[in-house]
Amino acid sequence: MEKRENAIPKKMKAWAVTTPGPIDGKKSPIEFTEKPVPTPKRGEVLVKVLTCGVCHTDLHVTEGDLPVHHEHVTPGHEIVGKVVGFGPETQRFKLGERIGVPWFRHACGVCKFCRSGHENLCPHSLYTGWDHDGGYAEYVTVPEGFAYRLPEKFDSLEAAPLLCAGIIGYRAFERANVPAGGRLGLYGFGGSAHITAQIALAQGIEVHVFTRGEDAKKFALELGCASVQGSYDPAPVPLDSSIIFAPVGDMVLPALASLVPGGTLALAGIHMTDIPMMNYQKEIFHEKTLTSVESNTRRDGEEFLTLADRLNIHPEVHEYPLAKADEALRYVKHGDIKGACVLRVSED
Repeated sequence: MEKRENAIPKKMKAWAVTTPGPIDGKKSPIEFTEKPVPTPKRGEVLVKVLTCGVCHTDLHVTEGDLPVHHEHVTPGHEIVGKVVGFGPETQRFKLGERIGVPWFRHACGVCKFCRSGHENLCPHSLYTGWDHDGGYAEYVTVPEGFAYRLPEKFDSLEAAPLLCAGIIGYRAFERANVPAGGRLGLYGFGGSAHITAQIALAQGIEVHVFTRGEDAKKFALELGCASVQGSYDPAPVPLDSSIIFAPVGDMVLPALASLVPGGTLALAGIHMTDIPMMNYQKEIFHEKTLTSVESNTRRDGEEFLTLADRLNIHPEVHEYPLAKADEALRYVKHGDIKGACVLRVSED
C-alpha cells in the first residue's frame, strides 16, 4: 500500500510538451498546465520537487530532435527534491530525505549489457523527462534504486546540474582518456562543460575551450582555462583529448584535426547533427579514437558525486521560477550561458 505525507494535493502545476517544435517559434511547443500528482508504483518513491536543472536534452525533447516517447511529457531530469511518499516494497529512503532524480530511470537488469556492467546500453532503458514525466513540475516519482543521495555541502540549486550535466560530463571525461597532466579541449561551454572543466582543472589538466559565446569565453577564463577561441578555430596547442558538448556534427572535423597522434575525441550529447565526410589522413589517421557517450551507469553517478564533493566542484547557476521554464529553455538554446539554468520549484 502506498504511504505518503499528509496534505499532498491531488493536482500540481507542471509543464507539458504539446507539439514538439522550435522553442523560439511563433507557437510555444511547451505549455504550463495542471496535471494529477503522480502515484508511486512498486519500488518507487514520490518526490516533492525543490529544484530542477534545465538541460540541453530537455531542449531536444521539446523541439522534437528526440522522437516522442510519452505524449505530453513533462521534461526535466536534474531533479532535487524531498521524499514525501512511498509505493509498495520501498525501504531505501526516509520520509523527508533529500534525494536526486537523474535522467537514467530504468534498466532491465538481466540483458548482457546490464550483466556486464554496461547498463547504460540496456535496450530496455527508460529516462526521466522523456519516457516518464520529469521535474518541470511540483511532484515526480522515481524508482528508489535509480535515485541518488546528495552530498550535504551542495544546496538544492547547485546540486541540480550535477545530476546530468555533471554525471554526463564525468562519463565523457572518462571516455576521453585524458592523460595525467594532459591537454583537454572542450567544444561548447554550457552547463556540462563548465563542470567538466572544474574536474579537469582540479586534477592539473590544461583546458582549452572552443565556443561561440562571448560570455561563455569570459567565464572559461575566469575558471582558469588556458585559452578560449571560436567553435571551429584550430587549437593553439596539440590536444591529448577533447569532448564535444555542442550538438553540432561540423565540429568533429576540426576537433579531430587538433588531436595529437593517439588522441581521443568523445561526443557527449544524446543528439548531434550529421558529421561531414572525413579526410582519413587529416582527421582520423595516427590511431586517433572517436567515441560517443550514451547516458551513464549508476556507478558513474555515485563516483561523480563523490568526486564533486571531494574536489569541491560548484556549478554556476541562473535561477528561474517554474513558471518561466520556457524562458530558461530559450536561454539554453541561445548558447551563450555562464553556467547552468535551474528552476526553483519550491523552497527547502
